[in-house]
Amino acid sequence: MDATELRGRVQEFLAAHDPKSTDRLEFLRARFDAGLAWVHFPEGLGGLGAARELQADVDAAFAEAGAPDNEPHMNVIGLGMAAPTILRFGDDEQRERFLRPLWTGEEIWCQLFSEPGAGSDLAALSTRAVRDGDDWVVDGQKVWTSLAHQARWAILVTRSDPDQPKHKGLTYFICDMTAPGVEVRPLRQITGEAEFNEVFLTGVRIPDSQRLGEVGQGWSVALGTLMNERVAIGGRTPPRESGLIGAAAEQWRSHPEKRTPGLHDRLLELWVEAEALRLASIRLRQQMAVGEPGPEGSAIKSAFAELNQRLTGYQLELLGEEGLEYDDWTFRQPEFTDFTKRGPGFRYLRAKGNTIEGGTTEILRNVIAERILGLPPEIRTDKDKPWKELPR
Repeated sequence: MDATELRGRVQEFLAAHDPKSTDRLEFLRARFDAGLAWVHFPEGLGGLGAARELQADVDAAFAEAGAPDNEPHMNVIGLGMAAPTILRFGDDEQRERFLRPLWTGEEIWCQLFSEPGAGSDLAALSTRAVRDGDDWVVDGQKVWTSLAHQARWAILVTRSDPDQPKHKGLTYFICDMTAPGVEVRPLRQITGEAEFNEVFLTGVRIPDSQRLGEVGQGWSVALGTLMNERVAIGGRTPPRESGLIGAAAEQWRSHPEKRTPGLHDRLLELWVEAEALRLASIRLRQQMAVGEPGPEGSAIKSAFAELNQRLTGYQLELLGEEGLEYDDWTFRQPEFTDFTKRGPGFRYLRAKGNTIEGGTTEILRNVIAERILGLPPEIRTDKDKPWKELPR
């Protein structure tokens, strides 16, 4: 199926579903059923088995017609992480149950991975899952959970066998966030907001039918999720001079009285780096079109995070005293965070988290060194020891 045929399908769909008169949710459900949600997904699951790169053409055609989208910024974890994981590791019943309401935005998702004692070293996690008939009983604590206060479902990694080495005794589940025993508490950040949460799981019962992958194979499933996460965070392809580099350039143009030769040179360097990263993201998307996301997403995410911190620091330096102003430190739990619509002080503080969330920069550099450059791995004395014997 080529781009011309796909655009024809879009036009046929629009002729039958006028976006001006069709209910928004009804429109999105029908678009999914027509295979025009994720065109590279299989037929019946929101796609047509087409090439991944054709998705941009489909989205553009719907946008030109003024059709509603599924507000992807509201469900980034569901769309960027849960959906590809369910497609790859889920069974037919799980795919049919979860993918449609996930794509339409009817059900928001969150990610229960990190723990107070297992952040960068995710495989050290201690949240326990014990089999009880057709269910699993889960106890533990997760932290830094985006969207947990809105989510209906979560992707969850647990320890199901403490006698196995830490990477082998894990099992992956879909967790109902409304189930008894799930408690969500906000975490206030340096910005004043609480984008993240800590989640306590106490005697939470999860049916075995909500397990993704085999028992004890949770690490393999989690790796697939993490590769998609890093692409989702660092692999976007925005227009030239958009995002934070656009904000920095606009400040430069708006404040000629604050310009210096040194600041001018630094802005040019940052602009070139942002453009190089944008082009690298486009190349990564092209690579994804012919296969699964690989470790290259870690490199993009790491570069993206560090560039954001330099860009926001540059904006404060350019503004001088004015940059010390802060727009709003009100405690709230936002639905999503848009850096470009907040003040430079907020952007500077929030960007500090970029090198932590979605995999710390230190861990990502290990991934790059070992899986891309082929360098010898770090010596790990705990790799083959049973998890229960590791010091904690």
